[in-house]
Formats: sequence, C-alpha cells, structure tokens
Amino acid sequence: MSRVLGLLGWSGSGKTTLLVAMLPRLAAQGVNVSTIKHAHHDFNVDRPGKDSHRHREAGAREVLVSSGRRWALMHELANTPGETEPDLDALLGRLAPVDLVLVEGFRASRHPKLEVHRPSLGHPPLWPGRAEVLAVASDAPLLGCDRDILDLADHDMVAAWILRFLSRPADGQTRA
Repeated sequence: MSRVLGLLGWSGSGKTTLLVAMLPRLAAQGVNVSTIKHAHHDFNVDRPGKDSHRHREAGAREVLVSSGRRWALMHELANTPGETEPDLDALLGRLAPVDLVLVEGFRASRHPKLEVHRPSLGHPPLWPGRAEVLAVASDAPLLGCDRDILDLADHDMVAAWILRFLSRPADGQTRA
C-alpha cells in the first residue's frame, strides 16, 4: 500500500519546483516515490511522426511503448464513448506499490495535502476549512495558520516533515 500526499497551491506557487526538490532527498532516505500530475490541458507523451503516435492517430485505444530502460502506456479517452477522465483513486490503482505517491493537482480529492503558499502572489491561502491540508510551506510568515508551517526555501525541512508524515499512522487517509 502506498501513502499519498498531495501538493496543493495556486499556479506559480512552486509546487513542481518543491516536488522535484523532494524526490532526490526522499530517495536518499530510501523512500520509493511515484508521482501523479494532473494536467488541465491536452498533452502528448509522444511526437508526431513516431510509430506510437501513428498507432494512436490510426485509432488504437491503448499504446504501450517499451524499451530496456522504461515503458509507458498511453490510453485514449476520446475513442470510448462516455468514458470520462479517471479520478485519483483509479489512477492510484494503476501504479505499482511504493512508499509514497506525491500528487500534484486533484485539488478536490480528500487525500492529505501540503499547501505551497506564496503571499506575494496575492491569492488567499487554501488551507482554511480544509482538514486534509496538514502543513503549509511558505516563503513568508503566516499569521493565524493552525497547521505545521514550513520554510518553502528549506527543502531539507520539508523533506523531514514528509518523512515524519510517512512515519505516522495513516488514520484512514487515502492509500493506493
């Protein structure tokens, strides 16, 4: 079973930068991590002209590309009438078990989250009224925040908080 921790924040707050900084720090502690990133736009993992792209364009529902270093499965939703975007639980079920899945996006899902908040962006914090937000990583002091407050610039501090999160009982929180 994999523990799940989301990174929540407004666009431009530094969620991806923080997530990427966490991966080598957690790996150095022996934590196996996978990630899920929600995209709000159309995306492609292959390129026009490549065989896999030609397979999809010709109508393949799924295309699996494999090599000696990695494999990737592309699943087309548009080819199946009525099929909608899968929710986080469905996507988590497709991943191999790891110690931790870091999720970027899926804001409405109730999995535990770490908010990335930069007051200078002018957006309100997202944590008020959201019990699933366990901590806030910020680049400025936060008045009235009743969650763990982490220094966004101190990646070692954030990684240590994540390690403590992993050592706590799941308390019924989402697990893959």
